[in-house]
Amino acid sequence: MSVELRNLKGTRDFIKGEQRIRNEIIRKLQQIFENYGYQPIETPIICKYDILASKYAGGDEILKEVYKFKDQGQRDIGLRYDLTVPFARVVGMNPNIKMLFKRYEIGKVFRNGPVKTGRSREFIQCDVDMVGVKSMLAETELMIMASDIYKTLGLDVYISFNNRKLLSGIIKTIGVREELEGSVILSLDKLEKIGKGGVRNELIEKGLLDEDIVKLFSLLMMNESDLLEKLRSNPLNELIEQGIKELDELLYYIELLGIKDICRFTPCLARGLEIYTGTVFEIFLSDGSISSSLSGGGRYDKIIGAFLNNGNEYPAVGITFGLDVIYSALEAKGIEIDSSPVQVYIIPLGTEIESLGLLTRLRRQGISADIEMDKRKLRKSLEYAGKQEIPFVIVIGEDEIKNGKVRIKNMKESTDEEIDIDKIEFFFK
Repeated sequence: MSVELRNLKGTRDFIKGEQRIRNEIIRKLQQIFENYGYQPIETPIICKYDILASKYAGGDEILKEVYKFKDQGQRDIGLRYDLTVPFARVVGMNPNIKMLFKRYEIGKVFRNGPVKTGRSREFIQCDVDMVGVKSMLAETELMIMASDIYKTLGLDVYISFNNRKLLSGIIKTIGVREELEGSVILSLDKLEKIGKGGVRNELIEKGLLDEDIVKLFSLLMMNESDLLEKLRSNPLNELIEQGIKELDELLYYIELLGIKDICRFTPCLARGLEIYTGTVFEIFLSDGSISSSLSGGGRYDKIIGAFLNNGNEYPAVGITFGLDVIYSALEAKGIEIDSSPVQVYIIPLGTEIESLGLLTRLRRQGISADIEMDKRKLRKSLEYAGKQEIPFVIVIGEDEIKNGKVRIKNMKESTDEEIDIDKIEFFFK
């Protein structure tokens, strides 16, 4: 029986240069994560479904996209849809972890949802989280980290941010029933995607009166600065008062630390997931060439306590970086990252043993190197090195071995330099 060789929709293979660039993105992320004091962890891809579906996990919308199945023991299993819920489980299962706890994790997650540019069904998330800090300094650190990462990658971005307490408080002012609040927030979160009319239609379908929708939009569609000023002087309820206080603290820090120019207060931003309890933020390309966010995160103070069921809150803030959408952004803009993993290409001309010895020496000194193995003509070997964008080539013949010197070809600048074979490692270092 013949098998049609193709990938499932929403999945793809990354080969040759593509995967190398993705690995380089991950390397840059890991370096910055660790510079900020975060430690790596790893969690399983398969999870108990009841944990993924718990009250303070992803919420109804995300559960529609969970890959769910039964194992051989007829237990309900799901593939993780993000790295936050498994992280919360880890903290909940290890109550003796010392706070402040800062971690990062890079791994595959799965969502059986619609496919578009920057959104696949199998993708890699790069998550950073900290537990144990109530101050808005935690959110500020993650926003500054994101700014540093995208500068390093050469991408111009802006950070859209809001506060879930503020949004919930505004919704309460029009008398929305508590059981509808989460659903209303999900609709408001779609404002930039489906517009005011689309959100209005959804809210009517959910039972809101037209006069209440008008009141809601009269606040949320105000100029952002005017809205904050209005609510500072007249908070309307305790949730709004708390949200304004947290936003003001965050605004103070981001201005003090020099990232205010790339930050935009967005009153309808909610990030969909019900886990968020305070600050939320998403990061987008400044030119809008990809509509999906590159990163997103926020504060979730209740989910870990819900796992422990001990009545305590564990203040937590996290951010995720979507590797696939970042790769798509770099690909679309033609941004190159380190053209070749190989620094030196050795071409032996009847000197395989000596060339292998030099190759091993270079590799053991941490210099990435490769060798021509097929005994092709010199011209063909040089063409190969050029196509692979290998920056340096060493041709080693019997004369080079006899004289103890080799010529190093700089492929980009089309220059040669003669070096003693015994000192060749120093040249590349």
